[in-house]
Amino acid sequence: MQCVALPVSSVPARHRWKVLAAGVAANASFSAIFSGIPVTSVVLRAQYQLSNAQLGLALGLLSLGVALGELPWGMLTDRFGDRKVLLTGLLGTVAALWLLIVMALPGQGGAVYFWLCAGLMLAGLLGGSVNGASGRAVMAWFRDGERGLAMSIRQTAVPLGGGIGALLLPSLAAHAGFGAVYGVLIAGCLASVALTLRWLREPPLQVAAPTATQMPVSARSTLRNPLVWRLALGTGLLCAPQVAVISFGGIFLHDASNAGVVLISAVMTALQVGAAGCRIASGRWTDRRGNRHAYLRGSALLSAALFAVLALLSVWSDRPALLLPLAIAMAIAGTAVSAWHGVAYTELAVQAGPAQVGTALGLGNSCVFLVFFLTAQALPLVLQRCGWTVVWLSLAVVALAVWPLFPPPVRR
Repeated sequence: MQCVALPVSSVPARHRWKVLAAGVAANASFSAIFSGIPVTSVVLRAQYQLSNAQLGLALGLLSLGVALGELPWGMLTDRFGDRKVLLTGLLGTVAALWLLIVMALPGQGGAVYFWLCAGLMLAGLLGGSVNGASGRAVMAWFRDGERGLAMSIRQTAVPLGGGIGALLLPSLAAHAGFGAVYGVLIAGCLASVALTLRWLREPPLQVAAPTATQMPVSARSTLRNPLVWRLALGTGLLCAPQVAVISFGGIFLHDASNAGVVLISAVMTALQVGAAGCRIASGRWTDRRGNRHAYLRGSALLSAALFAVLALLSVWSDRPALLLPLAIAMAIAGTAVSAWHGVAYTELAVQAGPAQVGTALGLGNSCVFLVFFLTAQALPLVLQRCGWTVVWLSLAVVALAVWPLFPPPVRR
């Protein structure tokens, strides 16, 4: 038998918040990996003795692993339930991080870079399960008038985990090494396993599962829905400026403006905390107004404008007087381009329908992390040939191109 979503009145009112807390913890622990490790990029490049291209490949493989695994994980979630998939993915991520400790610490031999790339890709492949599984749990336990808020709270786990990573991991890597970094990330995943075991369950009522012949037809209908594809592609493309700030913002401030590790960590932490607050506020606001489409289109335009400002300021990035304005502009742009995720995922899940939430969220996250990978590969090439101004300006153009992909507001 397979469990499906129920009205909130038929389940214990408070337990849905525990389910949400378990989902937040799982997403935060994985976010600390895929957002936290890139923030250590300056130390990572130095300790592993990497070029910018090698650094981009290693960090990009983490995102590629997530992209390859998201859709299969989402379909498995629809088939077997979120609890089993979440536990499997978290424990597999622990194993991948342990592989990095055993085989991929700086100074362990000539094959370290290979194992670094392999371990990061494996961590992404397994850890990406948390996205669709926790999203399905939220959609099952919360009614429509609360889903935007609940999904946005869940999505705050991404900047929350990234903010914790930005605050702790660069200094930890610089002073204690990457063995300590991977160990802290393992501890976070194991804590999420404990919460999942304790709190995450299906809503109590059950209905008969679809027959085996019905399941593939249902999955195909989601993957053939043009609106689902537009939302998934728009969500993915608008993540290009976000991953650029997370992965290369520290490199930009360090190389172009001579910023120190403390300032870089402060900027990255500020944008992650700001994004977390904005995600919650935007989820609540769009729940009340029913204007998710308009909000998403406005977010694309705002992101394009802010990255254009960042490009303009970067023309004079070598001037010491502009270091603080550049840092503030990066924090604001990074916050704006990370604030809309919860609303986008809510709309994607609603368009897919309750029986295919995992598949739809998996498709969306596959697009997101494929863009993460491609962005990490493209930016070093653009930087080498054209400089930072063109990097930020090209990201503004990408954000502007997303605007027509998000559907226009529906007249009520």
